[in-house]
Amino acid sequence: MDWKLLSTVFTSVFIAELGDKTQLATMLFASDKQISKITVFAGASLALVVASAIGVLAGGVLSNYVSEKHLHYLAGIGFIAIGVWTLLKA
Repeated sequence: MDWKLLSTVFTSVFIAELGDKTQLATMLFASDKQISKITVFAGASLALVVASAIGVLAGGVLSNYVSEKHLHYLAGIGFIAIGVWTLLKA
């Protein structure tokens, strides 16, 4: 196992997920006193695992058709476009 890659991916995803709408929705579910916190945790964890699996599978398929360099550029352009769109909507 590549521990450097593992820590890089973990840190990137962890920071990206902090304070986003998913975490806020999870906190909202967990704030209900009648709902099991374990169930909320399990549901949120499973959702992140499935979403990550889709990302890994899609990346694996895309890498067969598009070079890694072009995927990096495409991802960068996508993040910039989302940031500009978000600023324009604010």
